[in-house]
Amino acid sequence: MSTIETGLPQASGIGKVIDGLFTFAPDWVQMAVLALVVVGFVAVWSVKIKRKIEYRRAVRSGRPIHAAAQYGQGRGADYLGSYAPRDGDRA
Repeated sequence: MSTIETGLPQASGIGKVIDGLFTFAPDWVQMAVLALVVVGFVAVWSVKIKRKIEYRRAVRSGRPIHAAAQYGQGRGADYLGSYAPRDGDRA
């Protein structure tokens, strides 16, 4: 029975390659890779939570917050600060 007959979506080419690599890898390699992925997600999540808490503490204490460091604001070109064009300077 093929996946078309069961109504399940077929995997992409990359998905098939990854599945093939994991099929031949020993169990300890599979578990190590899975653990690294989970640790990576937890690390990213914890850094986001830490920054959010620091931002809220700064707001509550009345400390000035640098505009580029405000929570939820984009990076790079999203913050132009004093370099932003004034209304009459637009080309």
